[in-house]
Amino acid sequence: MADLYADEQFPKTVVGKLRDLEHDVLTVQEAGKRGDSDKQVLEFATEQERAVITINRKDFIRLHQKNSDHGGIIACKQDNDWQRLATNVNHAVIDNAPLKGKLIRIRRKS
Repeated sequence: MADLYADEQFPKTVVGKLRDLEHDVLTVQEAGKRGDSDKQVLEFATEQERAVITINRKDFIRLHQKNSDHGGIIACKQDNDWQRLATNVNHAVIDNAPLKGKLIRIRRKS
């Protein structure tokens, strides 16, 4: 499955559900990178060959538009149905592999 890097605001419950689906998810907190700028988050993820997963859509979409040379960005719409969000991310990862250089937008859907 995918190697992902969850930014600081990404729901921890969804991280757990993605791990249950066999994705390798590293969080900003686990990496000791709390407080990094969005640009630094993307740079670190790229160095680690991981795709960023975020609910901070606007800023990461902007970063992608400036430079698509990254490990991938999965920009999620806020969804408090954590199982649905994890499932949607899982399907998007499978459907769009490899993720390198891609911007994937996750919207709420059943």
